[in-house]
Amino acid sequence: MKKTPMRQCVGCREMKPKKELVRVVKSPEGVISMDLKGKAPGRGAYVCLEAECLRRAMKSKALERAFSTAIPQDVYDRLMEELEATEDA
Repeated sequence: MKKTPMRQCVGCREMKPKKELVRVVKSPEGVISMDLKGKAPGRGAYVCLEAECLRRAMKSKALERAFSTAIPQDVYDRLMEELEATEDA
């Protein structure tokens, strides 16, 4: 029996199977984006496929702590758009 990889959502702090989460990645160049394939190089943090969890992560600055960097609002806006696009799909 194969073990399901578990990851913690930075928004709701719940442990969930990796498949149910989306990876937000900070590339070696410092670019923050959604990593829908989960294979992009760089530091990753996971968030549920719900806009509410991303909002919670923004409010608590969880992604900023995960990546040890300040995240501009336009990056959050882009992440929110990408997340909403995946919700609709």
